[in-house]
Amino acid sequence: MNLKNLSSFQTLSAEKLAKHNVFETKRFFLDVYCVNPGQNQKSHVHPEADKVYIVLDGSCRVTVGSESVDCQVNDAVLCSAGQPHGIENASSQPARLLVLMTPPPPKGP
Repeated sequence: MNLKNLSSFQTLSAEKLAKHNVFETKRFFLDVYCVNPGQNQKSHVHPEADKVYIVLDGSCRVTVGSESVDCQVNDAVLCSAGQPHGIENASSQPARLLVLMTPPPPKGP
């Protein structure tokens, strides 16, 4: 059995949001994003993949298409394939998000 405790994924980065992989197969990935105040993931699109953001700690603004919402702990947002999406920590406290994507993006060269 492959068991991991999500509380062990808490390392922040001063330069940009930190992505910590929890699990990955050829069908999905599950990451924990650690986001300092003021950090973001710029809007981007995955033409063939769905993504879900779930707030574990803190709060984050999630934008999907032209809509933005301030999400709190236990909020989950679906970003369907083809929809532009991104996140921003506009608060004064760090945030952690659980991020699921299926299928995962292709690996670069």
